[in-house]
Amino acid sequence: MSSVTATTTTPAPAGPAPERTRPRLNWRLRFGALSLIWGFSFLLIKVGTQGYAPFQVTFGRLAFGTAVLAVAMVVRREGLPRGARTWGHLAVAGFLLNALPFSLFAFAELTIPSTLAGICNATSPLWGMALSLVALSEDRPTRVRVAGLGLGFLGVLTVLGAWQGFEGLDARGTTLALLASLSYPIGWIYVRRTLAGSSHSNLSLTGGQLLLATVQLAVVTPLFTTLPTRFAVGPLLAIAALGMLGTGLAVLIQYGLVAEVGPTTGQMVTYFVPVIAAAAGIVLLGETLTWSTPVGAAIVLAGAALTQARPKRPA
Repeated sequence: MSSVTATTTTPAPAGPAPERTRPRLNWRLRFGALSLIWGFSFLLIKVGTQGYAPFQVTFGRLAFGTAVLAVAMVVRREGLPRGARTWGHLAVAGFLLNALPFSLFAFAELTIPSTLAGICNATSPLWGMALSLVALSEDRPTRVRVAGLGLGFLGVLTVLGAWQGFEGLDARGTTLALLASLSYPIGWIYVRRTLAGSSHSNLSLTGGQLLLATVQLAVVTPLFTTLPTRFAVGPLLAIAALGMLGTGLAVLIQYGLVAEVGPTTGQMVTYFVPVIAAAAGIVLLGETLTWSTPVGAAIVLAGAALTQARPKRPA
C-alpha cells in the first residue's frame, strides 16, 4: 500500500523497468516479508486512529514513508525527477495512489474492523479489470477474465451479506474502504497513460510521488484537524511503522521482487494480504468474523486471480 504498478493491488510506481541488482535475500523470504508488512498495515491503521485523527494518521504515514525513500535515494545517489510536466503527473498520481486511498482507509477504520478493510483492499484487481476494459483499448477481455470479474463481485456481495439486506453492515465505512480500493486502479491507469516509459528511475518517480502526497496532506490536515492534546505513544509508533515499513520499505522490497521474478509472481502477494490482515485483526485486536466474511474473501481472491489471467500465446 504505497505506490503502484498496473499489476498489483497495492501501490508501486510505473515507469522504466526496475534496475536489476543482485539480491541479498532469497526472493521467497522477501515475498513473505512483503505479505506480512502489507497484511499488518490495516491493523496499524486501526491502532493509529485510536490516538490520532485519520488525516493525521495519513500525514504521518506519508512523512515517514517519504523519509525512508529519501534515505534510499541518497544511498543510491539518485535525484528527484525534473520537468514541470512530470511533477504535474506525479502530483495527480500521489493523490490517487497515496493521499486519497490512505485517507479513505483511515476514515473507514474508524467504524469497520481492520479485517474488513483488508478484504475490501483485495477488490482492487476487480475494479482495475472493469476500468481497463473501458479506458485501455489494448486490454482485450477474455471469457475467463470476465468470469473472474463476475465471480469477484459475487464474493463482495457475500462478504457484505447481501442476502440479509446488509444487516449489521456499517455502510459508510465499507463504502469508504471500497472507494479507496477503486482509487488505486484509477491511479494505475493514469500513471500508465502519463508516466510509463519515463526516463526517470522507479525510485526517483516514487520518491517524488510520495513527497507530493505528503505536501498535499500537510496542507489538508491543519484545515480539518486540531493538534492532539496529548501524544499517544502506541498509536504514534503504529503510524511510524506504517510509514517506514508499509509505505517506504515495502516499495523497495517490491522493486526487487518485480525485477527478479517478474510482475506476475510479484503480484501474488495480493492474495496473502487479506488473509494476514484478517488473522492479525482477530488475534491481536480481538475482531470477529461471521462465516460469510472468509468465504466471500476466498471468492473475491479467486475472481481477482482470474481477472489477471492472460491468454496463452501460440508457440
